[in-house]
Amino acid sequence: MATWRRDGRLTGGQRLLCAGLAGALSLSLTAPLELATVLAQVGVVRGHARPWATGHRVWRAEPRALWKGNAVACLRLFPCSVVQLAAYRKFVVMFTDDLGHISQWSSIMAGSLAGMVSTIVTYPTDLIKTRLIVQNMLEPSYRGLLHAFSTIYQQEGFLALYRGVSLTVVGALPFSAGSLLVHMNLEKIWNGPRDQFSLPQNFANVCLAAAVTQTLSFPFETVKRKMQAQSPYLPHSGGVDVHFSGAVDCFRQIVKAQGILGLWNGLTANLLKIAPYFGIMFSTFEFCKRICLYQNGYILSPLSYKLTPGVDQSLQPQELRELKKFFKTRKLKSKKPTL
Repeated sequence: MATWRRDGRLTGGQRLLCAGLAGALSLSLTAPLELATVLAQVGVVRGHARPWATGHRVWRAEPRALWKGNAVACLRLFPCSVVQLAAYRKFVVMFTDDLGHISQWSSIMAGSLAGMVSTIVTYPTDLIKTRLIVQNMLEPSYRGLLHAFSTIYQQEGFLALYRGVSLTVVGALPFSAGSLLVHMNLEKIWNGPRDQFSLPQNFANVCLAAAVTQTLSFPFETVKRKMQAQSPYLPHSGGVDVHFSGAVDCFRQIVKAQGILGLWNGLTANLLKIAPYFGIMFSTFEFCKRICLYQNGYILSPLSYKLTPGVDQSLQPQELRELKKFFKTRKLKSKKPTL
């Protein structure tokens, strides 16, 4: 399992590379479930259809279509992560008191606000991902990220790239509430102190928090997907199953046509994605981390965490390199013949 606490033995570039590779692989391997979720939210398929039935239908109609939009999702990882990290640091400083302490609620709020900022900044790529998913690959309206951006901008205007962004802001509230609810009850769930949780327990905590927060914020996500997909320039208005004039009207029309549970169409596929997504992400991050630690000289092999004898693990990578260089130079000098 991945250790997401900052490890000083890795450089900033190595941490970013490990996180990027882990995120891209986890997104790619769970892309069919993401596709089933989005199609159910938009209304292209029946909301209560089984995820595997949706995948089989898409596979038969459009070969290789199970990974529609995944390239865009992977490309937005880097800018999204950079913005989120920078925003998180700013919010942590903002919420920290004069003694340098930050409460649990403030920490969760800092993370939620940072996620919201990064989502807003990179929102056009999320909208384009939705458009690529709902389109028919046999008769595509968009040929890729740049073509979709250009086409939407020319046909619908710049603001169309931010259609539904308000739901991201509103959806952050139940998301933060769900995070706080889970974190406040972890010790009761496991009947033990938090600092003694094992790796499987921490993994279960992450999955539980994701399941609760995503379930609570899912209605806002559903409305957002419908608003992203809806366009008069696409066949069948983007495949959206209800007609609406705005976010509030979209909520009303969904409840009117499908009942209150219609706001949770696609939730099953979304929940099925959580465990493999975080499992792949954690294990990939940890493997990439071991490779970097081995390259930096802290461990003996990338296949284990056996520490290199005589190496101070508290040293930064640059300090360790300088120390090795110093001893190497000293060793070479000692080998020079004396007159």
